[in-house]
Amino acid sequence: MTYEEAKNYLEDCNQYAGEFTLEPLKEMLRRLGDPQDRLQFVHIAGTNGKGSVLAYVSTVLKEAGYRVGRYISPTIFSYRERIQVNEQYISREDLVRLTGRVRETGDRMLAEGLHHPTMFEAETALAFLYFAEQACDLVVLECGMGGRMDATNVIRRTAAAVLASISMDHMGYLGDTLSEIAGNKAGIIKPGCTAVTAKQEPEAERVIRAQAEACGCPVVTSSPERVENRKRGLFRQAFDYKERKQMEITLSGEHQFENAALALDVIDVLREKGYEIPEEAVRDGFRKTAWTGRFSVVAQEPYFIVDGAHNRDAAEKLAASIRNYLQGKRLVYIMGVLADKEYDAVIEKTVGYASEIITVMTPDNVRALPAEELAEAVAAHNPRVQAARSIEDAVDRAYELAGNDDVILAFGSLSYLGALIRAVQNKTAGETKAAVQGGDRT
Repeated sequence: MTYEEAKNYLEDCNQYAGEFTLEPLKEMLRRLGDPQDRLQFVHIAGTNGKGSVLAYVSTVLKEAGYRVGRYISPTIFSYRERIQVNEQYISREDLVRLTGRVRETGDRMLAEGLHHPTMFEAETALAFLYFAEQACDLVVLECGMGGRMDATNVIRRTAAAVLASISMDHMGYLGDTLSEIAGNKAGIIKPGCTAVTAKQEPEAERVIRAQAEACGCPVVTSSPERVENRKRGLFRQAFDYKERKQMEITLSGEHQFENAALALDVIDVLREKGYEIPEEAVRDGFRKTAWTGRFSVVAQEPYFIVDGAHNRDAAEKLAASIRNYLQGKRLVYIMGVLADKEYDAVIEKTVGYASEIITVMTPDNVRALPAEELAEAVAAHNPRVQAARSIEDAVDRAYELAGNDDVILAFGSLSYLGALIRAVQNKTAGETKAAVQGGDRT
């Protein structure tokens, strides 16, 4: 099996999508020796902020000397980005080898008349195999969607179940009310863990506490109101949280203060559970944390910022960052969204700040909204909009419209930001500041 054949096999597993059940994955893992049962997890669910919290916590643990697995989705630069150990992508060779084991197991299950896992489930099984082989001390595990019925929720050894900000998203799959969505995500709380939650809307908090009480788990609620002395910047920020003073981070955006505070609460919970995490590792880890695609500067003169704001809550946070970081700047937008997202809400909350808007269709995604349809929806709020033929065309047009003192802001679906950053890199002949981790981009 070649690397491309391995990727194609995993993608083909989507043909087995059907009823929401974890039984096919559980059966596959049983046949593979239940590698997940040899691992300890920090499990993260939520609507927005999951990835940033994962980045802070995993980087701090690495700085503390632990061997740390990362499982993330969606990815930006590379398919292999989703499975990392100490911030290094799984190698092509390991991915091919372990995909072979997954495929053999799946074929035997089909031959016996059993259901086959889906793509995300097969990838999750592969990730657990890799993390167990790599003898990870902890795996920081990001839910793909939801929580209770997410493929990642087959785990049993959860140290901390983390609930980042929960808002309306993936309705129809997770529920039509905030309580239903929160209940789905709170399904990652299991007996023996500590639940660590961001400050939630009251109906979401009630559901989280009820799940924790049913499992006999303590709950730690983050306190964003105790984030003080915020020093904002596009490349470096600082803040105080509880007893910690002058915590420095390099991730920008107003929302990162709350994400970082939640990560600090997770770290303190892990300390209480016996993990040795020196304060120096906490501070070094926060300074070293990189997470491209979240209000990230990827080029200068003019500043080119990318952000994965693709739902109502993320759009509100992006608007707050525009007000706090880009006040008085002339803004040129690039927007690309998926048709099944609340793009009308994203438009309503963001386009009023833009002088020019360019829409683009996200590539290689059957759920993508055509650029012309997005431009039509934007025009109802801001008439200075045009549809681009491609990502490269959108980048070219943005640079034509923006002066050196202006800002180009590209946002929407995370799925197109990797291709967009590469287009910017090509345009600026390698002068980008994008933080690309882990090797090549395939």
